[in-house]
Amino acid sequence: MFQPYESGAFASTASGASFSGSPKPNLHNESVRHLLYGSPQAVREVIKNLHHRGYAEPNEWSRLMLTD
Repeated sequence: MFQPYESGAFASTASGASFSGSPKPNLHNESVRHLLYGSPQAVREVIKNLHHRGYAEPNEWSRLMLTD
């Protein structure tokens, strides 16, 4: 399902804690998972766009999966 950008959308931590005083993680060793929801064509276009921006290689993504 494709969901358009909504201004005012935000994410917060479960506790609402601030990270300003916390030690910074080593971002080169930390794993992050992204989920893309949408039509197969839309997901492929986002993967291509991220690749052109130098974010990730297209073959680093898992295969497309059907969702409800």
